[in-house]
Amino acid sequence: MLRPVSSQPWGTDPDGKPVELWTLRHPSGAIARISTWGATLTSLRMPLADGSARETVLGFESLDGYLGDHPYIGAAVGRFANRIAHGRFELEGRAYALAANAAGHHLHGGERGLSRRTWSARAGEGALAPGESSAPWLTLSCTSPDGEDGYPGALDVELRYVLDGHALRLDWTATADAPTPVNLTHHAYFNLGEPGGDVLGHRLRVRAERFLPVDAGLIPTGELRPVAGTPMDLRAPRPIGEAIAGDDPQLRAGGGFDHCWVLADAPGPLRPAATLVAPDGALELRMATTEPGVQVYSGNFLDGTLRGPGDVPWPKHGGLCLEAQRFPDSPNRSEFPDTILRPGRVYRQTTVYAFEKAAR
Repeated sequence: MLRPVSSQPWGTDPDGKPVELWTLRHPSGAIARISTWGATLTSLRMPLADGSARETVLGFESLDGYLGDHPYIGAAVGRFANRIAHGRFELEGRAYALAANAAGHHLHGGERGLSRRTWSARAGEGALAPGESSAPWLTLSCTSPDGEDGYPGALDVELRYVLDGHALRLDWTATADAPTPVNLTHHAYFNLGEPGGDVLGHRLRVRAERFLPVDAGLIPTGELRPVAGTPMDLRAPRPIGEAIAGDDPQLRAGGGFDHCWVLADAPGPLRPAATLVAPDGALELRMATTEPGVQVYSGNFLDGTLRGPGDVPWPKHGGLCLEAQRFPDSPNRSEFPDTILRPGRVYRQTTVYAFEKAAR
C-alpha cells in the first residue's frame, strides 16, 4: 500500500544542497507532488468520475527544468509577488532599491526571491486543527536574509500544503525582524484539459466587480476600475479565448490577462474567488482565498519552448495562473491597502484550490 506521505531525493540545487520531491496521497485518489526547491508544486492529479485521473498543473519531469530559466512554473513567490514600479519604494523616510528583473521593474521578489532556493521540509498526516479531517500535509520553511534582493530585514516564511479530499490548501505565515513589504502568492499554471493544449476553451469566472488597470509596463495606474463593459467582466463564466480576443488596450498591455481583480467581499475570511471549468466539463476548479485580490495570468509568454512530461511543449496560453495576493506596487500606492509587515505581527494567508469531477 502506498504511503500517504513520502519523499525521494531529487538532485541538488546550485549551492550543492540536496533537493527532495515529496508526494502527498489522499484516499480520494488525489496526488500532489512538491519539491523543496522553490516550494514548488510539480504535479497535482485529480480523479475523474470515470475512474481515471487528470493532471491539472504544468510541471517539469526533473529538477533540471526548474533550475533553468522559466516563468515561475508552480513556484512559491515572494517576498513581494507581482510588480513594484522601477524596483523602488520608500519606507519610513528611507529609499530602497530592489532588483529590477523585469523590463526595469521588480517582479516576484527579484533575482532570487523565494522561488530560487531550497526550503526545509517536515511532513505528516492527521487533523491539523479541531474539527478538521485527517489529511496528508507538508510544511516548508525558509528565511530570506536582511538585504536580499534589496529588501530590509530578515523574513521567515512558512508554507503548508494540505491535501484534503479533492482540495489542495495552502496556508502561509511570515514574520519579519524589521518593517518590510510582504506579498506572497503561488504561481501554479492550471490546465484542466489535455496535455499540450491551451486554456482558451476553459470557462473562467472571477467574483470581482473591479480590477486594477495597468500601464504599458504592467504597473497598476492606481485606479480601481469597474469590470462592467470591459473584457475583464468575468462575473459570469466565459471562455478565456473569447474574453481575451478583443482589441482592448488592457489586453494589448499584457498579451491577454495579466491583471489583478479586486475580489467582491472584504478580505480576511476564506471566501470564493474564482472558478475554472475544463472544456469537456469533466473537472471544475474552485478557488477560495483570504486575500483581497487575485492576479489572473493567461500564460501569455509561454511559446512552446518549455516542455512538460513526455516532451510535450507548452504553447502560448498553455496554462492559467490564479494568484491570490495583495495589490501590485502597493509600497508605492498609499491608496492601496498596506502591505508592510512589521516586527511582532504575523502575515497570514489561506488559499484553497478545490476540484469537482463530473461524468462525461
